[in-house]
Amino acid sequence: MDSDVEKTSKQQRGRWKLFAVLAVCAAPLIASYFTYYVIKPKGGVTNFGALIDPRQYPIPAMASTTLDGKPAKLEDFKGKWIMLKVGPSDCQQECQDQLFAMRQLRTMQGKEMERIERVWMITDDQPLETMLLRVNDGTRMLRAPAAVLEKWLPLEEGAADRASDHVYLIDPLGNLMMRFPKGAVSSDIEKVKRVHKDIAKLLKASAIG
Repeated sequence: MDSDVEKTSKQQRGRWKLFAVLAVCAAPLIASYFTYYVIKPKGGVTNFGALIDPRQYPIPAMASTTLDGKPAKLEDFKGKWIMLKVGPSDCQQECQDQLFAMRQLRTMQGKEMERIERVWMITDDQPLETMLLRVNDGTRMLRAPAAVLEKWLPLEEGAADRASDHVYLIDPLGNLMMRFPKGAVSSDIEKVKRVHKDIAKLLKASAIG
């Protein structure tokens, strides 16, 4: 009987140690969120992107692949900040502007740029234009089911928009945590500067990724 009690006690201590380790690992990110969203400047909240509660939008299981059909997951890029866009392979001007702005936003972070990955999740199996691939070298491209992405990614309340209208930000722990407004990641340099400011503040406040 005593051995059972001792065994249970050891298991409980083991769980608490695990929780403590997880808390220490998550502390830098929690601190960055607290600094960014709770400790507000005198002028009030200045973030451009909309905060998303990661508990409501965990990355869903989905059958995603690379362009050549090999299995690949969005979770493969955990450990870095991810700028995520979704949409069909037929990448018209708005889509091209998003991809270009994502490249610019990463470059604008200077020495912090290596902490960021750009991911485009393509919602069909049609081939991409060769020129599109060339000019977006460095953007991670995965194919994923449109229905899963549309169900997962939150839109603006009351707005008639699509997930492809937005660029989303995923933190290094794999949490979907920010959605930039429709048209923010675009050819509009003033809006791009505001997005850049959001990302720069998060990178500065966070000790991980």
